[in-house]
Amino acid sequence: MEQNEMLNGIEQLKNGEITQILIKKEDFLNFRQIIVNREDFKHFRGIAQHGGDVIYTYIEEARS
Repeated sequence: MEQNEMLNGIEQLKNGEITQILIKKEDFLNFRQIIVNREDFKHFRGIAQHGGDVIYTYIEEARS
């Protein structure tokens, strides 16, 4: 997944246009590097899947 695709997915997730985004194992470190630098980082919830993929959702209330 290209960085532009990741950024678009993050914005769509935040804006409620999509409910989740699937990040493949090979893209995880690049994706994580992008979201940890965001102010709203704690609003993203990643759920690990079998095989190393992660499904991210956006939650309204920041996790602690």
